Amino acid sequence: MSSGAEHSRGAGGGWTRRRLVGALAGAAAITALPAPAAPRADGDARAPDLTGPPAGPAPSVPPSASSSPSASPSGSPSPAPRSGPRPLFLGTYTSADGGGKGIGLATYDAVTGEVTGGGVVTGVDDPSFLAVHPDGRALYAVDERTAGTVTAVSLPGHEVLGTRATGGAGPCHLSVHPSGRWLLSANYGSGSVSVHPLDASGAIGERTDLVTHSTPAPGPGQQGPHAHQFITSPDGGHLLAVNLGTDTVYSYRLDTSAGTLTEVSRAATRPGAGPRHLTFHPGGRYAYLANEVDDTVTVCGYDRGTGRLTVGEPQSTGTGGGTSHPAQILVTSNGAYAYLANRGHNSLTRYAIEADGARLRLLDTVPVGGDFPRHIAFSPDGRLLFAANQRSGTVSVFHVDDRGGELRRTGEPFASPVAVCALPL
Repeated sequence: MSSGAEHSRGAGGGWTRRRLVGALAGAAAITALPAPAAPRADGDARAPDLTGPPAGPAPSVPPSASSSPSASPSGSPSPAPRSGPRPLFLGTYTSADGGGKGIGLATYDAVTGEVTGGGVVTGVDDPSFLAVHPDGRALYAVDERTAGTVTAVSLPGHEVLGTRATGGAGPCHLSVHPSGRWLLSANYGSGSVSVHPLDASGAIGERTDLVTHSTPAPGPGQQGPHAHQFITSPDGGHLLAVNLGTDTVYSYRLDTSAGTLTEVSRAATRPGAGPRHLTFHPGGRYAYLANEVDDTVTVCGYDRGTGRLTVGEPQSTGTGGGTSHPAQILVTSNGAYAYLANRGHNSLTRYAIEADGARLRLLDTVPVGGDFPRHIAFSPDGRLLFAANQRSGTVSVFHVDDRGGELRRTGEPFASPVAVCALPL
């Protein structure tokens, strides 16, 4: 059944993303997991800063894993934010009515959060998800169409470096391996994941692998596999692919010479959960999974040695009994708080992270100030949170409190056509 939760293509795209509308009740507000085998301390890469030295602490996962640098609220104050404009890139659907013309260019003030428009990178179709190279040399976009492609754009020049086919349909997520040598993409429509090499300029080479999630069978209400995310674990040892259609997270090892994948493990959610996005705790032993279809989150244990996830019990998103579709979950760089974007309920849920990452405690939800928050991201210093609101065509910006992690909107949302991704650098 098509819920209309995402985006229906016109003739240019030729493809409709399908969703089951689910409103199953969440489980207990607090869930703990036994600790897996102790991993190494986090080895996270910094989000690149294109105008000078790093602006803040390292994010909780590499920029390639989430495209969302994490904050550092609570505990101790964050470093002072840098003044002056910072780059902000905006993803959209060019084939949608009222959509954008390509990748939106903007800047934001790191202190006030005020966003100013700055043009567009044309020649990129349906750039619905964005990621940046670890050293800041290039920006990458999925081209979310039936014949899926990925595109590289030079930074800071904004020159399109080229486009490559993913081998799948409707790519909706991509990330860069921490080495900076491999681009990882998830093809929602065909339920597959792709690997492409990256050269010294950041340009994309011919695909080196394509793996389709043919098993297990699709979950309740799903017509096939739907890969929704493809990221690298914080230790860099494994790649994890989240598949909404099969209710499964697949773990792989990457041959860093050949760019090929070997599956090493699978983790199943409960049937019909519809897992969408996974975010790691900075300690590397736990991760948090946003389940789109049944409106829940789960704490997952992670074993660094084997790449295996252990999926915990589903928890409430705090959205009540109405229709809501969790989109993305972020974790602060000190591992103190997590934030979840809720489409439909149009809110952001705040969790306290306890027991060294093993437990989430629901604190509150706040209105996002827009309709259908598709993507959320922290500024590199962690003091601001950006939310791209698809249906209202806006980007909301929040101050993140240093001590308690509370969110406070900075002002009126910034208008951006069919805003589905906001990537601040």
